[in-house]
Amino acid sequence: MVNLIEAQKPLLHWLVKRAGLREQQVEIEPGTYMNFWAPKETIQSKPNTVISPDAKHKKTRKPKPPVVLIHGFASEGIITWQFQFGVLLTNYAIYIPDLLFFGKSTSTSLDRSPDYQASCIASGLMKLGVERCDLVGFSYGGMIAFKLAEEYPDLIRSLVISGSVITMTDSINEASLQRLGATSSNELLMPETVPRLKDLLSISMHKKMWLPDRLYKDFLESMYTSRKERKELLEGLVISNADAKIPVFKQKILLLWGEKDQIFDIDLAKNMKEQLGESCFIYGISNAGHLLHLERPCAYNRAVQREEEEELLAPQLAEPAPEIPEDP
Repeated sequence: MVNLIEAQKPLLHWLVKRAGLREQQVEIEPGTYMNFWAPKETIQSKPNTVISPDAKHKKTRKPKPPVVLIHGFASEGIITWQFQFGVLLTNYAIYIPDLLFFGKSTSTSLDRSPDYQASCIASGLMKLGVERCDLVGFSYGGMIAFKLAEEYPDLIRSLVISGSVITMTDSINEASLQRLGATSSNELLMPETVPRLKDLLSISMHKKMWLPDRLYKDFLESMYTSRKERKELLEGLVISNADAKIPVFKQKILLLWGEKDQIFDIDLAKNMKEQLGESCFIYGISNAGHLLHLERPCAYNRAVQREEEEELLAPQLAEPAPEIPEDP
């Protein structure tokens, strides 16, 4: 029987290619390959080669600023950002990596830490010719984005973070699991049955939706691959409270939040803002939960583009968050 989730991928890939992106496997180190969707201008016939700045300027007089979209834990990059890439491509050079053990990204390394994911993205971007970029990170991808900003301050100009934390500590993890009625992150984020997947989507979205069980089954089969490695990623994510430190970020940071987020509620975002200081701002999106980029894509896209245009310095991005009009 045809998997409906897999069946729509060729159409989505066709749309992405029509928009000007191309898929590229980048060798990070022996045994580790990270898959990127990147502007076709950066991809040459020989893999893992970098286009010189002179060649870039010959092709485009005014290069668009690079923006990197980092996905969360449920699905690969292009599936996560399917409602964003087309809009953002108008003004930005979009790069969409698949994190290791998602999509076509693989590794023989035993390192499952966020630091390793971040180093692989940084290496991949540099090999694609990116010298400085902005990051948009969602959930697990937000934690990777924070690591990138901390470890590669010369590469990362600014951050937009949704539904995430700087570091997943014991206390944050335990409080979240208790509030959501789960015994472990694996149980919550790696569902194995349709009822478990329905529960996860129910707490991830503010707006309730109905889908046939067939679609849930296809999603489980298509999206939840590499289960062993992903469970190890979750285990490598949590650190003790004693080891947790708040980095001093050089970048401007926008916390773009669904006001009805049940997984990481907006109070957590406000606490992060206090910890991160004056370079951090909050922008709330009403009637949206954890999956705000899917629930209210128009509002989400407007907020991201406003951040890019105003470099996070505009006073309207400070608390209280402005009311964003409902999507049509």
